[in-house]
Amino acid sequence: MSNLLDTSVAPPWVSSRRSTGAAAALDHAAAAGARRAIHLACRGLQKSYRKGPLGIPVLQGIDLDVREGEFLAIVGPSGCGKSTLLHLLGTLDQPDAGVVTFEGHRIDDLPAAARDLLRNRHFGMVFQFYHLLPELTTLENVLAPALIAESTIGYWLRRSAHRRRAWELLELVGLAHRARHKPRELSGGEMQRAAIARALLSRPKVLLADEPTGNLDRSTGEQIMHILGELNRRERLTIVMVTHDPWIAGQADRTVHLAEGRIQQG
Repeated sequence: MSNLLDTSVAPPWVSSRRSTGAAAALDHAAAAGARRAIHLACRGLQKSYRKGPLGIPVLQGIDLDVREGEFLAIVGPSGCGKSTLLHLLGTLDQPDAGVVTFEGHRIDDLPAAARDLLRNRHFGMVFQFYHLLPELTTLENVLAPALIAESTIGYWLRRSAHRRRAWELLELVGLAHRARHKPRELSGGEMQRAAIARALLSRPKVLLADEPTGNLDRSTGEQIMHILGELNRRERLTIVMVTHDPWIAGQADRTVHLAEGRIQQG
């Protein structure tokens, strides 16, 4: 696997950037995108948090479709609910009202164990602060989803396949030479690349990225965006990314703007 830094059946959890070609080519690409299946969606999504006796509304009726293979950026001012929306789409939290669907199946009301299985098998997640386990090496951090998903015996029976996949991913993100290092020995960009590799271990269908460059300098952020863009383009990985940075958002196929708990345009 090449280094990216080189320039109706029951759901299983219950049981490029655009080219700068001619206008006609862009129209064709847009039409093709419109024909893609809706992969992840929400309707009427509402969420509030309590601060003492007061209810603080965060999301006030969000409707959103994410199509298969799309790279979508969600932008908006700090505190507008971007991360809350991403967490609801990824079933890390549950809405007060509304529904979230994945591949046509409702997922926001699944039992906790089913939501855990859904995230482990079908959603990859990348956060601003990496969330690597400090006592584990880079390779062990990438392997963590397999360790969590399987029993001890099950993991050891498939240990070779898991490790092979983890090494492929470390090569993919240009981090194989840091496989034996622990997070404290890595730079911010290296930790984020490790987090991306970890998120891809189970071959997810959707990658949810919450400010993946927010803790990085511009040059390192550009490297991370190159990796995400190549994953989307080469593997048709659906990506939903939250960012406050207009330049970062501009690398996506489509941008939606969130303000005062509502989508303003998209």
